[in-house]
Amino acid sequence: MRIRVTVAAVSGALALSALAVPAAQAADDAVSRADVAKIREAAHAAQAASGRSALSTAAAAAEDQPYALDVAYSNFKIAKAVKVGTTNHVSTKVTYTMTHGADVDVTAEDFYSDPYIYKGAFDTPDNVLFGIDYGTCTPASATTANCTGTIDVYPGDGELINSDAGGWKAGAMAIAFNGQDPNAETFDITKVGFADKGDLATTLVQRYSKLTVNASPEPVKKGKTITVTGKLSRANWEDNKYHGYVGQPVKLQFRKKGSTTYSTVKTIKTNSTGELKTTVTASVDGYFRYTFAGTTTTPAATATGDFVDVQ
Repeated sequence: MRIRVTVAAVSGALALSALAVPAAQAADDAVSRADVAKIREAAHAAQAASGRSALSTAAAAAEDQPYALDVAYSNFKIAKAVKVGTTNHVSTKVTYTMTHGADVDVTAEDFYSDPYIYKGAFDTPDNVLFGIDYGTCTPASATTANCTGTIDVYPGDGELINSDAGGWKAGAMAIAFNGQDPNAETFDITKVGFADKGDLATTLVQRYSKLTVNASPEPVKKGKTITVTGKLSRANWEDNKYHGYVGQPVKLQFRKKGSTTYSTVKTIKTNSTGELKTTVTASVDGYFRYTFAGTTTTPAATATGDFVDVQ
């Protein structure tokens, strides 16, 4: 299931509110994201209130908190960058290893493992992104499991704002409900096991970029001036449109007809609207293109070469 989260410090806990869970998906899941969020909130609140960095064991769990599930994570792998446009769904695969106690049944129907990425501090993040579905863990031994999952982003649903672009960290949580129904009057949270770990890996969430080029006139006489224009733009997650990326260095490159290699002619910067314009002298037939190296918030982009016939 997918959620858009709002986060707030509640006694040092992370509070997550599900704002957009598709009804069809919610009906198919025995445990909702909201149920999971309540367990996580209770766990973090208990840790903050006690000043401890970990929950109590199953035998000593307080009456208002889950017990510490014997689970640890390693080998968390995610793409170096998650490139997000204005409307299209973006799904990024993650894999990780779960090491657990022999008493933890990762094959139980009410055991859930959930990878996620977060922006900012672990306890009070600015934003958190999960997958449409919970992760899937396959036992590799009596105490280890290989897990896979996805991070799913729907920019058209307001899951991101522009300031979210840049560095994010990865985390994962595990919950063993052990037969407890979170919606039942007899629900006993102390019989629910919970583990949550951040700072497992890093990635960039970037505003997708576009780059264009146009060299004219076509054809052109040798020795005459060629004007090369273009525009560098990137996704704006707040209005779901593309806007010019201002003041960025962009290389103008040229590839001679019959060659496979581009060489840099010059570097110029985008203007106040993201546009590019420069001139060169026509010499031989070939292709002009602009290329942008990228930043932490915006991925690299290269325009398709524009051919100019020099006569």
